[in-house]
Amino acid sequence: MLSIGVLLHKLLILLQVTLSVVVGKTMMILFPDATKRYILKLGEKSRMNQNPKFSYENWGPTFFSFQYLLFVLKVKWRRLEDEAHEGRPAPNTPVVALNGEMQHLFSFMRDNRPLILNFGSCTCPSFMLKFDEFNKLVKDFSSIADFLIIYIEEAHAVDGWAFRNNVVIKNHRSLEDRKTAAQFLQQKNPLCPVVLDTMENLSSSKYAALPERLYILQAGNVIYKGGVGPWNYHPQEIRAVLEKLK
Repeated sequence: MLSIGVLLHKLLILLQVTLSVVVGKTMMILFPDATKRYILKLGEKSRMNQNPKFSYENWGPTFFSFQYLLFVLKVKWRRLEDEAHEGRPAPNTPVVALNGEMQHLFSFMRDNRPLILNFGSCTCPSFMLKFDEFNKLVKDFSSIADFLIIYIEEAHAVDGWAFRNNVVIKNHRSLEDRKTAAQFLQQKNPLCPVVLDTMENLSSSKYAALPERLYILQAGNVIYKGGVGPWNYHPQEIRAVLEKLK
């Protein structure tokens, strides 16, 4: 059962997000050009403006919609469950291999080697745009580190906060749905194992990973905690940390 403090915190977040959506929607109606410039500025941080798959019309007008509000609420509420903090023990959450075997994150650790966790989904444009960059990390540092991709719930499912011209995947209703969605990722030829978050979204919750996030674990502790995507998802930060560990 949720404590009174958590309930009040969730209520405060609800009020804040609702107010920001109302203000944003009003600005979009009254000052469309200024609002477009603001959203495009946000897009620069995630390189969305450089993504050849998407024009502004594919994603920008979806901001401040009801589906946007629901997704932002889910992300912010999920962060209240965050248990992964730099310098502290890492949550050893369960994950599911593509063959259906239940495993735990620590089973992918080897001795004192760093383990890089990459959380994301195929409907997250930033995750997919930077996937080759992540694969290059695996190739360059596989001699000193291990890598793992955790496929989590969709960022922009077609029946949620959807972008036009995006890959068409619905919200996962079962583990089989999540496995099917993860098959799209195989087309990108990942150079490390891919596992699934549980349908209780335990890894995504404990690592506050929605919609995408990067971590480095070592000896059971979190030694690097990346920012929440899409605005603060930067694989090059992993490269900088691993260079120092060589």
